[in-house]
Amino acid sequence: MSNKIVIPTDQPHLQCLSPLGNPDPTDLINAETNRIPFRAENFSLDLWKDAFRSWPSPTKGWKDWFLRVSHSNEVQWGDQKVDQCIRLSLADMHRNESLLIAASYFLSDTLNAFIFGHDPTSPTLADVLMLIGLDVSTADSSHIFDTMPSAKVETRSIGCWSGYIQKYRRTGPVNIKEQTTFLNMWLDKFVFYGRSTGPTSVYLSAAERLANGGRFPLDRYLLGSAYHLLHQVARKLLLGESIGNLGGPWWFINMWLNLHMHKRLGFDLFAQRFPRDIAEGHELDEEESATRPPLNYGEAVIVLPSTGGNRDQVSRFFQTLYEGLTKEERAWMPYEDPDTRFHLTFHPFDDALNKDHEVMMALITPRALPVNFFGSGKTSNQTYEFYNPSALARQLAFGQLPIHFVMPM
Repeated sequence: MSNKIVIPTDQPHLQCLSPLGNPDPTDLINAETNRIPFRAENFSLDLWKDAFRSWPSPTKGWKDWFLRVSHSNEVQWGDQKVDQCIRLSLADMHRNESLLIAASYFLSDTLNAFIFGHDPTSPTLADVLMLIGLDVSTADSSHIFDTMPSAKVETRSIGCWSGYIQKYRRTGPVNIKEQTTFLNMWLDKFVFYGRSTGPTSVYLSAAERLANGGRFPLDRYLLGSAYHLLHQVARKLLLGESIGNLGGPWWFINMWLNLHMHKRLGFDLFAQRFPRDIAEGHELDEEESATRPPLNYGEAVIVLPSTGGNRDQVSRFFQTLYEGLTKEERAWMPYEDPDTRFHLTFHPFDDALNKDHEVMMALITPRALPVNFFGSGKTSNQTYEFYNPSALARQLAFGQLPIHFVMPM
């Protein structure tokens, strides 16, 4: 398939998605440097109070509810390409606040990218696919979120998410209503995570569609939400305003940055341990472990440890990103697995692994990513973020590429 989507060059190790320009990103970095937040000279950790309040922290009863619902729905979830992402909700992901804060000062809300010293880079649909396995090729049908769900959920008088679980978890066979309420919590608390940090019905229409076997490009909604969150952060930093609790998928940005920096941080992706599918109250035998080896990149990255959240750590990360990673520290091929220890979801240049033309076209096609489509448009304005994969071609090759559409082989 590679010969259908890339243009060869006179350099045998390079191919590109469009006419090749200067592969040196220096000029682009210099041009954008004057428009990214650290130039505003307003660096203060006080601006970040409550910024990470919306975080998918563990909730008592969630794992047992997952085990119950997944037992009867794992095949359907696999067909819908949500099974991997749902399972990631079992991990207790630690916030790498210092890295998140430092990286945010390099945000370009024009490019939806980080302008680091070594090159511009940003999460793409390829990262969504490889890290959390969401559907990237299903046609968009945004009008489905304008419909009213038949299910109803109580959100005001039940307290917190633990109360939500107690109210909607059932016994006996799992019906559509229970699966809908389960998926509503997953979308709200573990995927998009709204500002309320408590139960809402904002995602109920989407949850009901999934419960009934429907499919939609959830990957685009997630990436659009991530771009929108970063856009808001960049604007607030430029104006010297407090970030506050914006909600949004900080967790996904955290995963992507940890992957991007895993060599610099000294993380061995293949040595991590992911929680086993066992009940919360299960008593382990002496030789039994509560964890297992990860099955994919998402499970490996989501359990990486935190590196702290203090001013000194932020400063060190800032200096590293400003100066740029050394060649040895760069994750030239972040999804490279020569020993095939992980199942490789997709590979752009190996037709033996990749036979899905629709997936490749979804990854490389520029598009407007929808934001705030959930909730029938009643509580927030529907907006869009632009996805320009040509400007981020390095990500689609799963390697460390300069800008200007260059793709290494």
